[in-house]
Amino acid sequence: MGFLRLLHAWAGAVLALILVVLGLSGSLLVLKDDWLRATVPAARATVEPRPEILGAAAEAVERAHSGEVRTLVFARPDLGIHRVYLKDEGSAYADASGAVVARWTGNHRLEAWIFDLHHYLLAGDTGLMVAGVAGLAGTVLALTGLVVWAPAWRSFRGRVWPDSLRRRDLISAHRDAGLIFAIPILMLCLTGGAIVFHKQSQALMVALAPGGAPPAEAPAVGEGDVDWPTALTAAQAAFPEATLRMANWPAKPGAPANVRLRQPGEWHPNGRTMVAIDPATSQVVQTLDSGELAPGLRAYNAFYPLHAAAVGGRLYDAAIFASGLALAALGGFGLWSFLIKPRRRRKAKLAQA
Repeated sequence: MGFLRLLHAWAGAVLALILVVLGLSGSLLVLKDDWLRATVPAARATVEPRPEILGAAAEAVERAHSGEVRTLVFARPDLGIHRVYLKDEGSAYADASGAVVARWTGNHRLEAWIFDLHHYLLAGDTGLMVAGVAGLAGTVLALTGLVVWAPAWRSFRGRVWPDSLRRRDLISAHRDAGLIFAIPILMLCLTGGAIVFHKQSQALMVALAPGGAPPAEAPAVGEGDVDWPTALTAAQAAFPEATLRMANWPAKPGAPANVRLRQPGEWHPNGRTMVAIDPATSQVVQTLDSGELAPGLRAYNAFYPLHAAAVGGRLYDAAIFASGLALAALGGFGLWSFLIKPRRRRKAKLAQA
């Protein structure tokens, strides 16, 4: 037990600042859609996800950014703006008709900066790896914290805010908050790490729960400009009950365009059902039904919506928002109590002398 206490204390001190940043930024991202509706008037509109409406918007976006568009995430009935991803790392919001209402590069918008902070720690791929490792390490910290807490369970008071900045009160608040939010924090840390290390996580999940349809080879297609109303109509016909969510332009000449759809029962906000489109004909050449994936891969596809509060409604939003704040508080209280401990010891020695 002494070793676990020492491991928990030192590992927590090392990771504390990162966990504070991840917790606070993650909580703010839960409010992203509300922020957009408050700051972008077009986001308050209602957009029907019909192929002809979304297709016309895709054509308008393409005309405005000829040859630049990489991906278009369609508006939803509760968020009336399309998100445009450009090949030059630029981004834009477009209204229901496809007219651009905001454009920026990198993280030069508040919500984009917070996203960059949470996912990349403002340090690109290196920051992404650090955040992923911190997430997995946070899982270990939560588990060891529960083990360390077990012998002192009678001291639980249910307070998540310290009565004072004395070390005893900081540790008490750290311990109680850790117990109250143990399950959501475990889930957030584990899913966050799994999302960063997605290839390894997917392989592990498929190994644990194999099966499903084998991956198909990329289809042979021609070249041309996709007629998006025609393409989206064909994609919708392939999955009549699904909702159109994303359009991906061909990555290179001779590659297909892709449409993503969300079927009933899928948790992922953009769905994992795929339709490949031949740019030369704007017709479907291949489909991937998310329901036919390996059970392990279907389980992995639930990680992102659980982590990002993209499922469960406003009650789940509130739970994840509070859990992010709790993660930040755990890091802050734990680090401060760790830092003031040596100082107290030195004062005690001086008093004895």
